[in-house]
Amino acid sequence: QVQLVESGGGLVQAGGSLRLSCTASGRTFSDYAMDWFRQAPGKEREFVAAISWIGDYTSYTDSVKGRFTISRENAKNTVYLQMNSLKPEDTAVYYCATTRAARVISAAPGTMGYWGKGTLVTVSS
Repeated sequence: QVQLVESGGGLVQAGGSLRLSCTASGRTFSDYAMDWFRQAPGKEREFVAAISWIGDYTSYTDSVKGRFTISRENAKNTVYLQMNSLKPEDTAVYYCATTRAARVISAAPGTMGYWGKGTLVTVSS
């Protein structure tokens, strides 16, 4: 079975940086796109970033463009989210996800086949 495990969350001051990691198991990692979503208290889960199965294409929600970078290291079955210039509004539980279908990239939660349990990022002002 596919398992996704996030790590790297924590408390950081506004303007600081944090790197999240997500390690996958149970499928051929290099065949599937990977996504990051986040959910703040009282809000719906929202798309943050996506990366294609071989890492040649990335996509970001407007609010994080220029500040966040998604990358992957297929040899380690790991996707990363480098977060710079963090703002209090970035505070959320961050979830790693992967698409249900192979070789498909999407920002839609409904197309994700598997989710991690999430890692909390708190940005203080």
